[in-house]
Amino acid sequence: MLPVVDLAIIICYLIGMILVGFYFSRKNDSSDQYSKASGSIPGWAIGLSIYATFLSSNTFLGVPGKAFGTNWNAFVFSLSMPLAAWVAAKYFVPFYRNTGQISAYTHLEKRFGPWARTYVVVCFLFTQLARMGSVFFGIALSLQALTGFSMQIIMVVMGISIIIYTVLGGIKAVIWTEVVQGIIKTLGAILIIYLIVTNMPGGVSKIIDIGNSAHKFSLGSFKPDFTKSTFWVVLLYGFFINLNNFGMDQNYVQRYHTAKSSKAASRSVWLCVLIYVPASFLFFIIGSCLYAYYSVHPELIEVIKHQAAIERLPVNATAAQIANMAAHLQPADYGDKVMPHFMVTKIPAGLVGLIVSAILSAAMSTISSGMNSSATVFTVDIYKRYFKPGVNERQTLNLLHIATVIFGILGMGTGIAMIGVKSILDIWWQLSGIFAAGMLGLFLLGIISKQTRNHEALIASIIGGIIILWMTFPNIIPAEYPALRSSLHTNMIIVVGSLSIFLIGILLTRLRKSTSSTAAS
Repeated sequence: MLPVVDLAIIICYLIGMILVGFYFSRKNDSSDQYSKASGSIPGWAIGLSIYATFLSSNTFLGVPGKAFGTNWNAFVFSLSMPLAAWVAAKYFVPFYRNTGQISAYTHLEKRFGPWARTYVVVCFLFTQLARMGSVFFGIALSLQALTGFSMQIIMVVMGISIIIYTVLGGIKAVIWTEVVQGIIKTLGAILIIYLIVTNMPGGVSKIIDIGNSAHKFSLGSFKPDFTKSTFWVVLLYGFFINLNNFGMDQNYVQRYHTAKSSKAASRSVWLCVLIYVPASFLFFIIGSCLYAYYSVHPELIEVIKHQAAIERLPVNATAAQIANMAAHLQPADYGDKVMPHFMVTKIPAGLVGLIVSAILSAAMSTISSGMNSSATVFTVDIYKRYFKPGVNERQTLNLLHIATVIFGILGMGTGIAMIGVKSILDIWWQLSGIFAAGMLGLFLLGIISKQTRNHEALIASIIGGIIILWMTFPNIIPAEYPALRSSLHTNMIIVVGSLSIFLIGILLTRLRKSTSSTAAS
């Protein structure tokens, strides 16, 4: 169990976040204020807010676990961000600011019809559930090791706290708490690196020597192989997923509307990138430092492997079965558990509470943002569009509150369902790539190809959806036809899926124009 002082720090942090919600609830008397803060947020605060959303507990726990278990291949994701940010700042931000629509998906109905808007909204909501679920799971994994409470109880307590301040404070509370949380989690990462290095025999030079000998600093193979997680696979995945984040994700698009001007909104995107890239680098350093530390303390690894084996086996597993499972586990199988173990055993009382608060902030910023944006999309794109278009201002605000609570509960349920997964980062990357592929492909088709019509976009989306399913579930192809199964890495789903929808739509448009020209002549 955590010492009383650490528990007190964590409780004070949770209460503080709830009080922030109460503070901003005084001014949330309209849906515009609740969803857009009436365009009153400065650009620097929005940039820190977007950064905090990116830097979730998937980063705080998943990235060190990934670096511990493999190498720095996943850091290529961060390196892809500047190009995606350039596209977003130049084209997407002005586009959304000019439309004036709070939902990122309203314009798709104007381009291709109701089906396009509904399709993308469903993909977005599934993406948010996956994101919130993986973040709930990640924080519960860490706090279970620290407190001894069950993961389910941790998720419920944290979920209730997030729901309260998000429902009360709206987007304003989300953004300003994320500004604080972004600072806390960055300082927490620096503190963890300091504590590992000071506990490491030989210090920094020893960490570098061990990392070099184990190839821990590698960015992955540079071979043009798209069946494995090479440098190029992660680079392409990162560019497409970040293009989706900045261009299609309601979490970010909604923040563009809270800015005072288009220029301030564009600057917020660049501020996020300028902070996130070096900040994510810190978490890869943490993973490499932990690998070096546990390499010189192999007896501690056995404890972690034993605990990981227990969680993977049924409750009635024998000691022999647990020992056999533990013996076969590889670093990638228990990487997510290493940092929580270090926190429990090596970080002094008082500092643990601060670091846990940093991890909590990483989780809460992402979940609160997901709840608010999901509630906004559901209200605007589903309820008002299909059920009750004429709802008044008070009814809209009440609906936003109810939807926020419901999506918070669904996020908790998704997190509980994820208990037992191998890697937080892997499961999040895979799910986000699957759901985002259809969104991004259709969005690019609508914004770039002005002459593509409704039926052409629909056919392209259907074919693209089939390709996404084919890559997601390769085993649907009978075993006697192995050549027909997809051998591409799962991170390529968003790349191939998005390009399929976009290029097929372009091809169908050109075929129509060519046929029309031939008939006219």
